[in-house]
Amino acid sequence: MARRKQKRREREPVSTVDYADPEGNVLTLREALSPGTVAKIAAVTPAGAASIDDAWQRRSELLFERLTVRWEIAGLPLDDQKLLVGRLRMADAETLEWVRRTISEHVSTHIPELEPRA
Repeated sequence: MARRKQKRREREPVSTVDYADPEGNVLTLREALSPGTVAKIAAVTPAGAASIDDAWQRRSELLFERLTVRWEIAGLPLDDQKLLVGRLRMADAETLEWVRRTISEHVSTHIPELEPRA
């Protein structure tokens, strides 16, 4: 029995904001998140065996995953979610700090309902 292809719902393009680091790399972030995503990120708290640091790390990664649309590094654009998260995990301390600071400033400007903790 053959399966019928389901029509994919066309998504409207999201509003984004570009941030460039001192080396010219560009991080493109969504301007807004859905209320459900905001609630999911806000609900990340340490529980049980998880430490405060574990919860902070998870929240930072969730913010990166949900907000980042594209990251151009040395002229190479990355827009696949798995590659973006992998690149974040491989980043040096200076780059990681810049990404976290940029996301924190972005959240406080564009998504004030999320307390900037990243």
